[in-house]
Amino acid sequence: MLLVTGATGNIGRPLLQELHASNAGPLRALTRDAARTTFPGGVEAASADLADSTSLRRALDGVRSMLLVSGLGPDADIIDTARRAGVEHVVLVSSITVQTHPHLLPAAEKSTVEMELKASGMDWTILRPTQFASNTLLWAEAIREHRPVRVPYADTGLPTIHPADIAAVARVTLTEPGHRGRTYALTGPERITPRQQAAAIATALHRNIEFAEISPEAARADMLPFFGPASVDAVLDVTGGDLNDELLQVRDTVPHLTGTPARPFHLWAQENAPAFR
Repeated sequence: MLLVTGATGNIGRPLLQELHASNAGPLRALTRDAARTTFPGGVEAASADLADSTSLRRALDGVRSMLLVSGLGPDADIIDTARRAGVEHVVLVSSITVQTHPHLLPAAEKSTVEMELKASGMDWTILRPTQFASNTLLWAEAIREHRPVRVPYADTGLPTIHPADIAAVARVTLTEPGHRGRTYALTGPERITPRQQAAAIATALHRNIEFAEISPEAARADMLPFFGPASVDAVLDVTGGDLNDELLQVRDTVPHLTGTPARPFHLWAQENAPAFR
């Protein structure tokens, strides 16, 4: 049995579709409220709170491999519960900042989760994706209301990844041999700037989007009501304030593992245009 946590999320949903399409065997989708969610036919839906070890233990019954997206719950407890339930292999979605910006608090927290998984005795595979294309959903309200998209570092390009490519790699590492004990850094096929992302969304919507580059200080003030200071500072660092070659590198991991080219941002924009209307 394969278990996908975060089954309704940007990675979990396409992963379930890939696993189902590839006849990967019995599948279980974990979500808070399975009764309100539709999954592909044959996928078993399980309701559980990742913070509740009792309900999680029930959901893990018979599971041998699972996807865990770091940060969806108390990771150390989830890993311990999985170990006790007899899970053999965990594919963990971490972050590329563990290797590019290990001094930042969010990266250090993800590094700790990686070490806890490695120390658990279970087999492991670690995925370290870069910036998600879906992060631009933070602009959706402004775009829907025809307000400017306010962004610092407007012309700094990062190799943004389509979440479905993370899912594709997760499918490979969950179902094919040779990936246990491996760590993979994942990126999209090219660097793309916020200005270019906004233009791609505008093209998908067939209308103009007002775009405004703002200072890092103004961006910090915008984000503080929604994120803690450490998270805000980390976001600003990795989107332009503290760049390095490791963060900017475009990698071929996705096509190497999946046999399919990594998806460009404009494809994600076309697929998700309704969210911005």
